[in-house]
Amino acid sequence: MPNYVADLDSVFHTFADPGRRLMLERLGQGPASVSELGKSLPMSLAAVVQHVQVLEASGLVRTQKLGRTRMCRLDLVLLRSVER
Repeated sequence: MPNYVADLDSVFHTFADPGRRLMLERLGQGPASVSELGKSLPMSLAAVVQHVQVLEASGLVRTQKLGRTRMCRLDLVLLRSVER
């Protein structure tokens, strides 16, 4: 049970930031690169990368390096468990 609570704390911390919520909303439409996630946000690419790292650490997002591009996608398993 303690791990479940820690996971929820991490997820809700992730949801607390409006920029990360917008990134999650965008990823709900399908995978996107880090630069695509940052296009509509008023922040530097370095800040976008930091937010992606928080999303990944929470388990809500998985990333994969394809050449020079880092692709991001939602991990629906954790999202569905939080929803329950």
